[in-house]
Amino acid sequence: MPAAPILALQDIRLTLGSTLLLERAELSLLSGDKVALVGRNGSGKSTLLKIAAGEIEPDGGKRFLQPGATIRYLPQEPDLSGYATTLDYAAGGLEAGNDPHRARYLLEHLGLTGSEEPARLSGGEARRAALARVLAPEPDILLLDEPTNHLDLPAIEWLEAELASLRSALVIISHDRRFLSDLTRSTVWLDGGVTRRLNRGFSAFEDWRDTVLEEEELARHKLDRQIVREEHWLTYGVTARRKRNVRRLEGLGNLRQERRELKRQVGTVKLSVAEADLSGKMVLEAEHIGKSFGDRLIVGDFTTRIIRGDRIGIVGANGAGKTTLIKLLTGELAPDAGRVRLGSNLEVATLDQRRARLDPASTLKQAITAGGSDTLVINGVPKHVMGYMKDFLFTPEQARTTVEKLSGGERGRLGLARLLALPSNVLVLDEPTNDLDLETLDLLQEMLGDYPGTVIVVSHDRDFLDRVATSVIVAEGEGRWTEYAGGYSDMVAQRGYGVTKPELEKSDKAASAPAEPAAPPPTARPKLSFKHKHALETLPKEIARLTAEIARLNGLLADPDLYARDPKAFAAASQHLTAAEAAKAKAEDNWLELELLREELEG
Repeated sequence: MPAAPILALQDIRLTLGSTLLLERAELSLLSGDKVALVGRNGSGKSTLLKIAAGEIEPDGGKRFLQPGATIRYLPQEPDLSGYATTLDYAAGGLEAGNDPHRARYLLEHLGLTGSEEPARLSGGEARRAALARVLAPEPDILLLDEPTNHLDLPAIEWLEAELASLRSALVIISHDRRFLSDLTRSTVWLDGGVTRRLNRGFSAFEDWRDTVLEEEELARHKLDRQIVREEHWLTYGVTARRKRNVRRLEGLGNLRQERRELKRQVGTVKLSVAEADLSGKMVLEAEHIGKSFGDRLIVGDFTTRIIRGDRIGIVGANGAGKTTLIKLLTGELAPDAGRVRLGSNLEVATLDQRRARLDPASTLKQAITAGGSDTLVINGVPKHVMGYMKDFLFTPEQARTTVEKLSGGERGRLGLARLLALPSNVLVLDEPTNDLDLETLDLLQEMLGDYPGTVIVVSHDRDFLDRVATSVIVAEGEGRWTEYAGGYSDMVAQRGYGVTKPELEKSDKAASAPAEPAAPPPTARPKLSFKHKHALETLPKEIARLTAEIARLNGLLADPDLYARDPKAFAAASQHLTAAEAAKAKAEDNWLELELLREELEG
């Protein structure tokens, strides 16, 4: 007999205003389940989680919570009012029989002392206190809405280990792919108000989702073709056969109704960046730079060279000096020691973490155009602001909506829309992944991959860094910074651990430390990233395929009668030949560049 769920939502329906948000949403949790709840921004994930927590009453459907089961919910914007200190707030979530010391333990591991006044906390600090509150009682069910938002990498890695050790059932909403992949064993996809469940963790979700969407698109295509056939028959068929006519008309109506009920995939964000002229090959060079504030050393004796096309990730704990390092590298801040030499023709566009450049009182349209005309120039092509807004999933009706009324995800998309409309050849992105859904993250990654300029990005998203960065600069502590080739995983492989050393390793080293100072560890030898190795293996096959395609097209175009017989086929073959030759040249250049890099690193 299957185990009974400890929490179940059945046939949940909810309408907000005139919008049907949830139509047939379901969620079922067994004891110890680890579930990822995924879907686009605005699909209703947070609302469904609030219904599961009992904070919102749906219009229809059933909610079952096993008697005696404890449940805790982490909102995106916690309310700490009514508590004198963060410890009071965190301990307020405890029940009789819970460990009274656990609240302080959690606060300390999340970077708080417990004596902070809630009214003076930043948004990130408030979320850390809220995390301590929901984790402290070790409830039967934990519902977490974006638990990694505003946490630095050490805190994310610690939280991941803490959640993995709990016996609680988890439902997690997060844009952090690595976090979801490491923790979850089931995935619930909310799309068009309806939920679908995959009994595998998030790591298997995206392939499954793409397969489902392809199958649905094929079904829509077949249905469209069937409708066309029926309309043709009704127009040109034998009208005397009235009864059959009526039946077919009814059938056509049913097909159209079925067509309406099939959910089309929600629109996708279209990201493009307004490019300035190319910068020089050397973007910047920093030699033995240092910077201190008072007695605190932020950057000490750091050297790097950034070339056009590099994608540099910068990681470290909050307060390590990541923003200061960026300001030093881009010339916004002068170093106390050493020198920074900037390349020629640099056009820098910056996205700050708090989106502080967005005026809360300005409208969406004003924010995108900076109060200018209705036309933007993207990649040299004029584009009306309304069309550009649609590229980022904003409706024309939202043009007059003020920034302060936008959701976190909408503000994230607006920040990107404004940034990418600026001509640039250097992008500086401070936590660009905050509040973005997974589909928008995919498109941002693709855009950065195609961007011909240089990218410097601060991020706590490990998967994002793996997909984007060509090298990662890590804060080692005490003003030391080290650059590693590859993405975040490559850095971990070379370094032996993430941003922070495991506690056990630290204590073991302290216990066995010699009386005399130990020799410094050897610098890790740079290695090719996984991305580069994969490209080296696959590019020769791609070049061979393109060579064969070019030969085929040349053979086709060698037919002297082709143009007279089929001008369209001739034009298409010519166009494909040009594209194939360009793709082959690019692939050969990429392979040669990577092969030279491999020889340099291995030599």
